[in-house]
This record gives sequence, structure tokens and C-alpha cells, in this order.
Amino acid sequence: MNAITLVHSGHVPVMLHEVLEALAPRAGGRYLDGTFGGGSYARAILNAADCTLDGIDRDPTAIERGNAMAVQANGRLRMHQGTFGDMEALVGAEGPFDGIVLDLGVSSFQIDQAERGFSFRNDGPLDMRMGSDGPSAADLVNDLKEAEIADILYRYGEEKLSRRIARAIVAARAEAPITTTGQLAHIIRCCVPRDRANIDPATRSFQGLRIAVNDELGELERALEAAPRLLAPGGIFVVVTFHSLEDRLAKRAMAVLAGRTGNPSRYEPAPLRQNAPAFSLLHSRPLSATDEEARENPRARSARLRALVRNPVSPMPVSGMSS
Repeated sequence: MNAITLVHSGHVPVMLHEVLEALAPRAGGRYLDGTFGGGSYARAILNAADCTLDGIDRDPTAIERGNAMAVQANGRLRMHQGTFGDMEALVGAEGPFDGIVLDLGVSSFQIDQAERGFSFRNDGPLDMRMGSDGPSAADLVNDLKEAEIADILYRYGEEKLSRRIARAIVAARAEAPITTTGQLAHIIRCCVPRDRANIDPATRSFQGLRIAVNDELGELERALEAAPRLLAPGGIFVVVTFHSLEDRLAKRAMAVLAGRTGNPSRYEPAPLRQNAPAFSLLHSRPLSATDEEARENPRARSARLRALVRNPVSPMPVSGMSS
């Protein structure tokens, strides 16, 4: 088995050791990387065992990287362009899988390319689309009503000053359209003070717009419902999150499947269970990056890893994960 190298290396994978330890790739296994991105997880999985892997990404440039890697993989890697929320339609026929992994959020490749419009540190077109279709961030800030902009920033960016920012955006666009990341970042910085942690005032607003543009939480909800149905008995589903909105969705969905939801009231007796849960949590609490990794890679500081295992003897789930 020849080692596979990264194409256009530069992306630093978060919690790679912990992901591999959870998935435990084995010879003959079938794996799915729903967020291929720079290909770091996929490369590590394919190098760890003589297995096969399907990669999904909506970004055409990620698909190009994957296709180049597939040549080295000698038929062990197949790429599929689309969103991980549609994994069942994209790769359902390739399963069931022994392991599925999702590394959420934006990739280093996308942040580093100013023309993609994800970063407030490098001026570029205000785009933020992970794919190549749908409305851009510029469309949202220039076309939505003030209340709608404020709602996006508050719900998805958890920005407490969302109304102030939305008001400033509407005032600025009345003078001229907001078309670049630099323009938007300047507007936000003029009305939001830096906090004690010295985090850039534009951070939360850019996160909120990015999530809205790409329907990231909707994609995650669909993936959390589909992935368990694609797992083989004993299969592992790993999700790496980077902010509380993602982590709450993953925590709740996995707890429901593992039968870890609480009683409606502490005064009511626990409900009788007819059958053992079809899934179990791999860890009782989410894993965090090591202190060393967090120092070397700032993106890892907020990372949380949760994992679910389909019990070896269990019926294939047919309904959604939420209750």
C-alpha cells in the first residue's frame, strides 16, 4: 500500500490523532469524509489501512484536490460534489460505512483565498459561498431588511450588538453598495469595540453571514439524521465542531440516538425501555484539542469532537434523530 501525499499541502487538520483513534481504520473498511476540504483526514485514513473512502465537498476546488489524490489512491478514493447534508443521495449506494467523519466550518484553503470572501483580514469580494451557486454575503447585506440582517448576526453569529451593526450596514449601503470584505469589516469595527480577549469585532458577524449563506446548520441537521442510517454495525460517526451552535446540534442528536435524553420531569419515573438503544456514545464527554495543538493551531482551541457508534447487534434506524 503506497503512502498518499497531500496535493497543495498547507491545511492543518484539527484533532487528527483523535479522529483516527475514534475511527480506527481497518483493512477492507469503507469510510466517508463528508467535508473533504484539504483532504487531510482522507489522506490519513487511507494511509492508516488498506481501505476505501468516499469524499464529499461542495467546493469545486476541493473536488479537484480530491481527484488528484484519487490518482495516487489507485481506486481507493472516490469524490462526490455536493453537500454533506445530501450524503444519503450522494453515496448511499456505496455504504454501509465503517466510519463517517465531518469536520465542520470553513477550511484553511477557503480562508486563505481572499477572493473567496471568507476572511476579514484580507480584503476581497464579499462572497463566502462554499460552493458556486446561491446568494452571496454581498447579496444578503445589500438586499435584506435591517431586521433580517440583525437576526442573522444574532442567531448565527451570537452577536449581542447585532441591531447596531445591522443599522450601520443599512446606513452604509445607502451611500454605496457593500461589495468587499474590507468594507464590511470596517463598518463593523466602527460600531463594535474590541472585547477583553482582543478578538476582532468582525469575527462573530462574519461567522453569522457565512453560516446563513451556506445554510450550515441546516446541512448539519440533515447530516446528523442521515449518517446513522449509513453506518454498518460497529461503525463510528465522528463530528468535529468549532462553535456552540454546531456542538449543541451534534450533542442533542447523538444523545437521542444513544438513549441519553433526560426525563421530562425529575418527579416522574424513568420511562421503561423496550429495547436497548441502537447506538452508544464513544466518549462520555466531548474531546478537546490538546494544549500543545491549541498553541500551535489557533483554530483547534474551540474544537470539540463527539463520536457515536452503531452497536454491533442493532436494527438499522429508519427514522430521524430528533424527537
